[in-house]
Amino acid sequence: MDWSLVLNWAFVVALFTAAIRLAVPVLLATLGEFVTERSGILNLGPDGVMVVGGVAGFLVAYFTQTGPLAAASSWLGLLAGAGAGMLMGLIVSVFAVTLRADQVITGVTLVVFGHGMANYIYRQQFSSLTARTAGLPPFEVPLLSRIPVIGDILFKHDATVYMTVILVVLVWYFLEHTTWGLSIRAVGENPAAGETSGLRVAAVRYAATLIGTALAGLGGAVLTVVQLRMFREGIMGGRGWIAVALVIFARWKPGLALVGALLFGLADAVQYRIQALSQVGRGAGAIPYEFLLMLPYVLTILALLARSNRRGQAQAPEVLGRPYVKGEM
Repeated sequence: MDWSLVLNWAFVVALFTAAIRLAVPVLLATLGEFVTERSGILNLGPDGVMVVGGVAGFLVAYFTQTGPLAAASSWLGLLAGAGAGMLMGLIVSVFAVTLRADQVITGVTLVVFGHGMANYIYRQQFSSLTARTAGLPPFEVPLLSRIPVIGDILFKHDATVYMTVILVVLVWYFLEHTTWGLSIRAVGENPAAGETSGLRVAAVRYAATLIGTALAGLGGAVLTVVQLRMFREGIMGGRGWIAVALVIFARWKPGLALVGALLFGLADAVQYRIQALSQVGRGAGAIPYEFLLMLPYVLTILALLARSNRRGQAQAPEVLGRPYVKGEM
């Protein structure tokens, strides 16, 4: 491959801009997993939640983009994605909280169920992959977007990028500095003590799971409605599993999740752009595309392994994955 196509400022700016955009769906799912796991519920189903949110958001955005709601079609799609995520969260809550089923099995089953249902729904509505949504236009932040290089990378994105950054701060503040956040953390560390202090453990866990899956569903909708503006089988590409890994990588700290998601986004952006450049006549076949496809996931595994060898202050919630039965803890 002709490396002069890569070693230039235009490529670097485009690469980091894409990295930030591609990090958004994973980061939203990771934030949702934070909230859910801090309540003691281990949800291994974000990938299934994301794909259901993605197809629900896509369908709503597609069918409302021609009509009186056209101007708001993408936002309606995002809301639909979050709503679909909450419905999936209700399933998780019923099995994990009410029925006290094995949470690992519940999560894996949710992934299979979510992908099967999403693909079936899409096939019932469309016979091809030609359907597209309008998406959201980029928003240039006044003044800041004019800063050379930095302005192009950070301040010329669509609204979902800025919304996600705000959500990182809100989730951190919610969990660490609010009464509701304290309740979630309490039932995740010692549900018996929480119940003694007047908390309804089941209600808190239901709420945390619904909030978490709403964020994951929103992440799926961002991918299908705003970024790719389409839906197809396998569109999530394992992003829900990456979100589960990033929670461990970040040691249940939302701020570190931002770093992990950006690393994944950067690796994803690299493989997309190198693949595209490899198709240029001068360097066709220089790098096998299979190797490029696995880059984001290899980087995530390496980062997770490196992080696991270091001791951090924040650890997993004490009763993560363990159903609560009154009188047994």
